Amino acid sequence: MDLWKFFSRDSETSKNVAKERLKLVLVHDRTNCSPHFLDMVKGDIIKVISDYMEIDEDGLDIKLTKTKRDYDDSSVPALVANIPIKKMKDRSR
Repeated sequence: MDLWKFFSRDSETSKNVAKERLKLVLVHDRTNCSPHFLDMVKGDIIKVISDYMEIDEDGLDIKLTKTKRDYDDSSVPALVANIPIKKMKDRSR
């Protein structure tokens, strides 16, 4: 991340925000990923992770975005999850 862009006002213009939202809409359309599908994925992730840790479900954020592949720089969809962890569970029992 370019820190100069992070602190500059230009990075938060409505034009840039709209451009990023449009990119996300296009990613969702190209992958045929509905909001219902993301909710199902979110539920499954919560079920699996809950065996190992206590998480803040209200703070859980899952989104579909795009990223570049390392080997050929082409854009591909990526599922990004931000999962706030409250505490780890004791698995020794």
